[in-house]
Amino acid sequence: MVSTAAALEMFHAFALIHDDIMDDSATRRGSPTVHRALADRLGAALDPDQAGQLGVSTAILVGDLALTWSDELLYAPLTPHRLAAVLPLVTAMRAETVHGQYLDITSARRPGTDTSLALRIARYKTAAYTMERPLHIGAALAGARPELLAGLSAYALPAGEAFQLADDLLGVFGDPRRTGKPDLDDLRGGKHTVLVALAREHATPEQRHTLDTLLGTPGLDRQGASRLRCVLVATGARAEAERLITERRDQALTALNALTLPPPLAEALARLTLGSTAHPA
Repeated sequence: MVSTAAALEMFHAFALIHDDIMDDSATRRGSPTVHRALADRLGAALDPDQAGQLGVSTAILVGDLALTWSDELLYAPLTPHRLAAVLPLVTAMRAETVHGQYLDITSARRPGTDTSLALRIARYKTAAYTMERPLHIGAALAGARPELLAGLSAYALPAGEAFQLADDLLGVFGDPRRTGKPDLDDLRGGKHTVLVALAREHATPEQRHTLDTLLGTPGLDRQGASRLRCVLVATGARAEAERLITERRDQALTALNALTLPPPLAEALARLTLGSTAHPA
């Protein structure tokens, strides 16, 4: 149902708008983030701090509005029977997304060697709400049995984790001109990613000092970022992250092949998995 797909897109927009505020990101998909664009548009006559605060405040409202519209798009067209089928899934998706975002922001600037925490962030912040729950919602609307939902989870969770691992690599090693994604934000924010956890786990004392000194520095410059990238490569963290991407992608495709889905749908999901888990050369 088109309205349900639109509702999920509006929820995605809500999550990204608020995520960019929390991360103080300047760009999203190669364009200014909502709070930065609104600061420029509405705060021209104000000093930079006032303009920035106005941009944040109004962007929070825009995100809230996107969430409200998501509700309207999802609930209005559904029969009571279909609404009863999807409402628990939508509720779970929202709680999981908030939980993942909480883990993400509370672990920033104090990353350790705990890869399990980093993977948990990837699962709740990304895999659940971008892959697993949308598939569950679509299947529930079609009257799918619980066994199919379980099979979709077996595909969606490793696929979503692989996507987040690839996105973490793009956030550090990608070319912003090609990806539309900044290559300094994650390093400046000290994100607790699998990539960083692996580097800290295998770092020498000198490499750990570099990580401790530079990672999570808001004013990190290009030279400092280059030093951090060298550590991420020298510790084997980048290579191991790439291996994990391949492992989870293959796991997802194996689970997908085990499902009984219409061929066009299975082919579309396979293309999505392969395309979204590519990592920088």
